[in-house]
Amino acid sequence: MDAEARTLVGAARSNTVSQEFKTVAIFCGLGLLLSLVAVISFDLNFGAF
Repeated sequence: MDAEARTLVGAARSNTVSQEFKTVAIFCGLGLLLSLVAVISFDLNFGAF
């Protein structure tokens, strides 16, 4: 019984971490996408830096 409880707790924790990672990955992807759209839209030249 104790082993089963530990397994369930471990599975719940890994699922939470997985969901948090997915959320962070989505926000990072959206930030990258918006940055690329801004560069394309405003024709920014980063070669001058």
